[in-house]
Amino acid sequence: MNDRRIRNVSRRNFIKTAVLGAGAVSLAGLEGPAFGGPSRKAPAATKKIPVGVQIYSVRGAAARDFPGVIESIAQMGYEGVEFAGYYGWDDKPGELRKLLDDNGLKCCGTHTGLKTLTGDELEATAELNAVLGNPYLIVPSLMAVNEKGWLEFARIFNEILPRAEALGMRIGYHAHAHDFKKLGETTPWEIFFDNTDKRVLMQIDTGNCLAGGGDAVAMLRKYPGRSLTVHLKEEGDPKGAVIGEGDVPWKDIFEVCETTAGTLWYIVEHETEPDSLDGIKGCLEGLRAMGR
Repeated sequence: MNDRRIRNVSRRNFIKTAVLGAGAVSLAGLEGPAFGGPSRKAPAATKKIPVGVQIYSVRGAAARDFPGVIESIAQMGYEGVEFAGYYGWDDKPGELRKLLDDNGLKCCGTHTGLKTLTGDELEATAELNAVLGNPYLIVPSLMAVNEKGWLEFARIFNEILPRAEALGMRIGYHAHAHDFKKLGETTPWEIFFDNTDKRVLMQIDTGNCLAGGGDAVAMLRKYPGRSLTVHLKEEGDPKGAVIGEGDVPWKDIFEVCETTAGTLWYIVEHETEPDSLDGIKGCLEGLRAMGR
């Protein structure tokens, strides 16, 4: 975020926005025993979870006509969008929020580099996302060659956590295939989440997990309540399969997400057709066919 935009929003207005505005963004997902609130009974498996889409899925189309893509996503029936870059609209967050509101969409997350959550950049990142009504700041990828490196990432996230929460934000990490390759007797994913505070969010990506030899259902069960947003991605033949055509065990994924995982958003990601909206349309149709 550039200095000009930071000057345009005073600290007082930012705090007001973060705490009171944007649909009560500041406390989204912060209830429950970990925050001193009441325990919640596990929801029934029929719990309705809204479906959003990761804009990275249609990054080529979005770069050409971002407002048109947002409108088309809403018309398909998606309820939210998760960002991975803003196509120049981060310089005008109020207009970006209006674009979402005008199309009946919520911002259900953003993928943002670890650097944007450290030092002075954290407040600017939180400021932008408070305007968008989004509390979920998800680091999309990390890479370390050994256990020591993953433990250091866990330490950094634990250090960032209270600062982010004070700004009304949640922080988390998104799954890639390499996170599930064995390091000794365990995996980077488990090293990281075994050593981070339980309030650090776990964003499983069903396709990436399966591609790396992991078991998404087992991970969702091992870390209950930490998966407020879950990436739904197909894996397996045919190439470019939409949800419902590949090898992901969707029945089991839905069961754990809708009972113990704490999931508040399903987020579709379909990476193989960045210039077309057909893939994300087919994914949503696949979910609807399965009752989601």
